[in-house]
Amino acid sequence: MCSNCNVSINEVKSEEFAERMMTILNHGALNLMISIGYRTGLFDVMSELEPSRSEEIASAAKLNERYVREWLGAMVTGEIVVYDIENKTYSLPPEHSAWLTRKAVPNNIAVTTQWISVLGSVEDEIVECFHNGGGVPYEAFERFHEVMSEESNQTVIAPLLDQTLPLIPGILEKLEEGIEVMDLGCGSGFALVHMATEFPNSQFTGYDISEEAINRGNAHAAEHGLTNVKLIAKDVAEIDDVNKYDLITTFDAVHDQADPDRVLSNINNALKDDGVYLMQDIAGSSHVHNNMDHLLGPFTYTISCMHCMTVSLSQNGKGLGAMWGKELATDILKNAGFTQVEIKELPHDPINYYYIVRK
Repeated sequence: MCSNCNVSINEVKSEEFAERMMTILNHGALNLMISIGYRTGLFDVMSELEPSRSEEIASAAKLNERYVREWLGAMVTGEIVVYDIENKTYSLPPEHSAWLTRKAVPNNIAVTTQWISVLGSVEDEIVECFHNGGGVPYEAFERFHEVMSEESNQTVIAPLLDQTLPLIPGILEKLEEGIEVMDLGCGSGFALVHMATEFPNSQFTGYDISEEAINRGNAHAAEHGLTNVKLIAKDVAEIDDVNKYDLITTFDAVHDQADPDRVLSNINNALKDDGVYLMQDIAGSSHVHNNMDHLLGPFTYTISCMHCMTVSLSQNGKGLGAMWGKELATDILKNAGFTQVEIKELPHDPINYYYIVRK
């Protein structure tokens, strides 16, 4: 029986929701167009141009004019680009380019819009999981490591030396003197390469399950001529180092793991007694009602459902998901043997918490 069949509908609320759905459709479409604008360099080009016609913009960007003109139509009607009717010219306001261009790092939100198309590439597989369970593995996601590297450049690398590492008192001085550092779930290892370049007296080790990412990272390290960084393809749940590292880091990696409890226990074992573990992970609560005012609640739950959670489940894992939350994260850290857990936030990053963890 239909429990709502005899329930009267508030027509005003219904119309308001319909209008909201239209907005969602428009914003979803704009997300794809913004991603294309970033990938093709159109925002970068337009930020340097005077108000220009579509032919001039296409020529400057070395792109097909017909596609550029249609893209501009989406940008104008989406109120991202301004159109001068009389002169038939388009311009990107500086207030908008401050959030859309490569020069805007670490504030370039256009980078993040790429995730929607990345996730869309596995929609069929995710729907299948809704019916039959299981998960979608890393290798199914097109462009994942490329986009993740660009995203990490903003959220991890750009603020690393000036904002993130200083959350740990005295760590910069120790890195200059020379210590052992490990990053688990290091991806392409760009954070380690960045630190290894800055602190040549320290030694850096990175582990990630993806051989593709590790190969990309080793090539990057070789380009910089680094000898104090090594990146290894290995399941981080299999790390067996004991009392070896002064600093261990994970950047938005723990919630993806098949066995996060074991990974955190391994980190505890690998950390020296006076060492420190820095865990950057998604900001949020373990309880959905506490996330109602979350700046990116729908986005992070979507990322979680269509990537973080499903990747873990594809390995018969725990499937924590990105929104595992600080309550559960704190519990798992303590169960792994850590006794000191401090949660900090940084003004540049509304997406992540920074857990400063000690034995």
